[in-house]
Amino acid sequence: MPSQPFGYPRIALIRRIALISLASSFLMLLQCHVLAAADPTAESSAVDFGKDVQPIFAKHCFECHGPKKQKSGFRLDLRSVALADGVAVVVGKANESPIIDYVTAAKGDESRMPPKGEGLSDAEVGILRKWIDAGADWPNELAGADSRLQHWAWQPVHEKHPFDSIDEFVLDKLKRNGLAMSPRADRETLIRRLSFDLHGLPPSPNDVKQFVDDDDPRAYEKLVDRLLASPHYGERFARHWLDIAHYADTHGFERDRRRDFAWRYRDYVIDSFNDDKPYDRFLQEQIAGDSMWPGSNEALIATGFLAAGPWDFVGQVEAKSGILKRAARSLDLDDMATQVITSTMAMTVNCARCHDHKIDPISQKEYYQIRAVFAGVKRADRTTTAGDKKQLEQTLAKLVREIAVLEPGTDLADVVGGGDGNGSGKRGGIGMGQGIDPRTGKPESKRMGFLANAKVNTFATSESRFIDGVVIPKGDGGKAEIPITSTGTTVTNIPFGDGRAWDIIRNGPVNSTHSAKIGGLDFGNGSNGLIGLHANAAITFDLQEFRQAMNAKQLRFTTQVGYFGQAKDNYFADARVFVDGEKVGEFMKLRRADGLRTIDILIPETKKFLTLMATDGGNAISMDQIGFGNPKLSAAGDELTVTQKERLASLRDQAKEVEATIAKLSVVKVFAVVPQAVGETKILSRGDAESPTGDSLAPGGFAALSMLNPEFGSTKTAESERRAALARWIADPKNPLTARVIVNRLWHWHFGEGIVNTPSDFGLGGDTPTHPELLDWLATQLLREKWSLKKIHRLIVTSESYRQQSRYRDDAMGIAKDANNRLLWRQNSRRIEAEAVRDSVLFVSGKLNRERGGPGFEDFKYQEAYAPIYTYVTADKPELWRRSIYRYIVRTTPDRFLTTLDCPDPANMTPKRLTTTTPLQSLTLFNNDFMLRQAKYFAERIESEENVKEQVANAFQLAFARSPSDAESQLAIRFIEAQGLFVFCRSLLNANEFVYVD
Repeated sequence: MPSQPFGYPRIALIRRIALISLASSFLMLLQCHVLAAADPTAESSAVDFGKDVQPIFAKHCFECHGPKKQKSGFRLDLRSVALADGVAVVVGKANESPIIDYVTAAKGDESRMPPKGEGLSDAEVGILRKWIDAGADWPNELAGADSRLQHWAWQPVHEKHPFDSIDEFVLDKLKRNGLAMSPRADRETLIRRLSFDLHGLPPSPNDVKQFVDDDDPRAYEKLVDRLLASPHYGERFARHWLDIAHYADTHGFERDRRRDFAWRYRDYVIDSFNDDKPYDRFLQEQIAGDSMWPGSNEALIATGFLAAGPWDFVGQVEAKSGILKRAARSLDLDDMATQVITSTMAMTVNCARCHDHKIDPISQKEYYQIRAVFAGVKRADRTTTAGDKKQLEQTLAKLVREIAVLEPGTDLADVVGGGDGNGSGKRGGIGMGQGIDPRTGKPESKRMGFLANAKVNTFATSESRFIDGVVIPKGDGGKAEIPITSTGTTVTNIPFGDGRAWDIIRNGPVNSTHSAKIGGLDFGNGSNGLIGLHANAAITFDLQEFRQAMNAKQLRFTTQVGYFGQAKDNYFADARVFVDGEKVGEFMKLRRADGLRTIDILIPETKKFLTLMATDGGNAISMDQIGFGNPKLSAAGDELTVTQKERLASLRDQAKEVEATIAKLSVVKVFAVVPQAVGETKILSRGDAESPTGDSLAPGGFAALSMLNPEFGSTKTAESERRAALARWIADPKNPLTARVIVNRLWHWHFGEGIVNTPSDFGLGGDTPTHPELLDWLATQLLREKWSLKKIHRLIVTSESYRQQSRYRDDAMGIAKDANNRLLWRQNSRRIEAEAVRDSVLFVSGKLNRERGGPGFEDFKYQEAYAPIYTYVTADKPELWRRSIYRYIVRTTPDRFLTTLDCPDPANMTPKRLTTTTPLQSLTLFNNDFMLRQAKYFAERIESEENVKEQVANAFQLAFARSPSDAESQLAIRFIEAQGLFVFCRSLLNANEFVYVD
């Protein structure tokens, strides 16, 4: 064989090359394995969470952030917490993930995790990095169960119960702890207790005597019913609710400007309690009354709840800096969200503003979804009417519909739509009906916007037999002569009307009409005729042609004119009606709030033209939509039966009367929330208004309430529906928190301690129920009683548990086993709060002014300044002796007398008042100028008694609702003889018995 290159045979060469190649591949493969072992982030090895990541967490992290312990509220055994909102892990970005910073921090660095020991190895850190960069995959089967969701407050209310009365639940708990109830309190004690609890005032001596002497077995129940029916009940419990709403009559912050119309919300709360308004309706009105019951004056005023708290006028209005404005707005939204959720559901949602809630299963995202509900409202004065306008408008609408059926005639709206007045014209919804171009007089049906090339004050004739023509008026300050007929008739004294026009004159609402519903009637569905005009425009009808067609001489024109633009203070337009140039109807600055105004005129046979005109009212043409509803021309002598004529005349008279009543309703203002453009809501990193992150959020609630749908819509959901959805979610009978929270508050207000002793925190950081079954039973009763709070009050105060004595018993068993009386082996002795002290002093002195409602009394001198100055004066005249609920409350300058007696700061929500005992309180009750003057009046009141003994008896009855003992009477007589009646009365007002319920 011939020799081969390199001296090798061919086969040997091939074998050698193969061996070399195989060796090379083996070496490369070996090198890859070595590198992979050295570098756990190598692409050839995917990270498995269960095998690679979770063991690292368990080894290094679970001691402080695991199932048994969660420092800072953070845990790594739950996916929902560990991966939430970038607190520890930024998915896909290891270099931006805080957890990597923590585990790689140098020894001695406070942020190093874990803080002790050697920490994570480089390989373990590498695994975490790779896992995060790859998407932080965490399988569902390893996600972990959030034990927080098992918390009692998130569970449905139990509907089946072992007992069926308050006392059975209380007695069962007492027996299981070797305790028993205390005896029932005497009648004098009970009426004083009830009077303070339900009215916030002591009972009168006559009321005490009447109750003590009543031998009716139901005397106590009758007393309860009488007290619940009194208007003082609403005044008492409104004070409790306003504590939660942190209500005041000034804004707070450094300017602390006046809020002079806030009192309407305060009166709404009082009236709602007195009317026993169903609690679910009460809540929904306060959150979304203006959107859920549009047109209801009461429901609109109720939204003062959302605006009741402090408001940074400087930050919101005066600040030039966008940063300051955004920060103030953020705080404003936080206040609204916090108030609504805390007051109704007792969840501390605001703890999730900067991060996921450290204790409760509420994420930061959910907090901002709650805030998104209020992204379209702001606090401001809002215009409404004094009276139930909605009900009156519904009555008027019913009358108008019946009149339209009986009233014969030709429909002028149908004529505008190209018809014969009997329904043949083309009609449609907003911007859809046929009409006439006010520039040319020609028929038109297209949707049109701003009308260019308009020749103002130029009459354009119409092709229609019944329409003389149209014109676009320009008033020129009232000087212009505006032609309104083809014969040259002109009108002047039209002060406004800038000559700009929008859309055509239509058979139906014009294009972009805000709403076709007004005054209880819908002009957009075809059941009611409408001539729609947008300022500036006018149309003239040829009366002679109608007479000929109707074979009539004298005509009658009837219609209801209204403004169809938005309900805002600066949105209005003018409407006029002319007959042959003579003005027969004028409605200046007509607003939506004015409803429908009736026009009913007889037109003599000599008159030739009828003109309907809309002008802008001096505020340009934005939203100036005027409509003439159900416009009819009829023959004055059209034949009706006698019965029909009488009925029609009666209906017209009734309609005029109702319309006059509506017109007389005074326009009032209330400080509430005003809708505005819905702002975008994003999570704010660390709660910083300058650090929004992530996508825009839709409004929503808590997923922890699994029995409810937490979705309230999308990012495009309208403002009104956002609040309505939240209101319905909160008031849903399946929501376990709402009913529990309010019955617990009622219990707290009657016993001084709630079944849950943290009435605004039902979360894991709050108290646990002492009687959980009783709490659920009361919540169930509330739903069965259709949310009636008065019926729950009655259940509580008629129980034997409530009627117990408050004194410690001689056996000392209760003190030994339950010193804080959480099991209710006696009633709690309670000190009355500051306002009740003030009101009781006035009651006893005989100076209490019982005038109800209206603006708050001002017991201060007001001086306007950059920060207004409020200087308090002694309340020493009748207008200042009203109940404290009607006091004008200043946030930054509180009344020192009341503050000393623990009246809370209205800048804060106060679910539970503090009760302190200080020397300053004693000095205040003894030396304050108000107390000294009232003690003088008290002495003058009892001075009329014939002898000192009777004076003492009367004084004890007034101050303590009981008669003095013989020993007390003798001591008091000697004291009066030595010190005088004034000093005696002053002493009674400073006694513990005066300021404690029992």
